[in-house]
Amino acid sequence: MARVLVVDDDPDTVRIVTFRLQSNGHRVIGTTSAKTALQAVGERGRPDVAILDVTMPEMSGMELLVHLRAMEGSDNLPAIFLSARVRDDEVEAGRAMGATYLMKPFIASALLRAIDEAIVPTFDSW
Repeated sequence: MARVLVVDDDPDTVRIVTFRLQSNGHRVIGTTSAKTALQAVGERGRPDVAILDVTMPEMSGMELLVHLRAMEGSDNLPAIFLSARVRDDEVEAGRAMGATYLMKPFIASALLRAIDEAIVPTFDSW
């Protein structure tokens, strides 16, 4: 299964997402700040996919994704944004980054499907 980074400033959301993902066999690193997430990835290596809250203090999920993708070997890190905000410009910005955008409250099956789609290897280079 996938190594998943979950970052949300709401500890309950991190706990719920972590539980759902671990129940489906994924290995999860869950944090409540971008700073902690960057430290965890630096120590433990690149995840297979990142699930990021868009609106967080200090650094948005979109800014965090830029930092994560700047790390060695992570330029194509798949991402899923979870957000309670439904602003068209944010949805478009997330999609322009190649990320899936899901609304809170999320449906567990939709999140699991988004992870499966994000980690499917692509064969464009063949």
